[in-house]
Amino acid sequence: MIRHVVLIRFKPEVSEETIAALFAELKEIEDKLPACLGITAGKSESPEKMERGYMHGFIADFTDWDGLQAYQDHPDHQVAGAKLSAHAVGGKDGILCFDLPVDVG
Repeated sequence: MIRHVVLIRFKPEVSEETIAALFAELKEIEDKLPACLGITAGKSESPEKMERGYMHGFIADFTDWDGLQAYQDHPDHQVAGAKLSAHAVGGKDGILCFDLPVDVG
């Protein structure tokens, strides 16, 4: 399985309602891709307080690397990604992505 982790530093003027709508739109992609095992999104509630401004994010799990690539190439992901970038501090500079192979065996 591939775990796709995305952390976002939203612009201060972006409301929680707008963020929730962006994440809801992203979650709709889940049902369009058979290799997508699930998308979970939200705001950090970490007691460590080490977010460094990246207070929101999401995790998307995929069966394999091809499934992740299908997600990245999907037109709905392109639209959602552009919206996330438009609302992030510095555009894409306000978004961190990390992909981790996970052994589920």
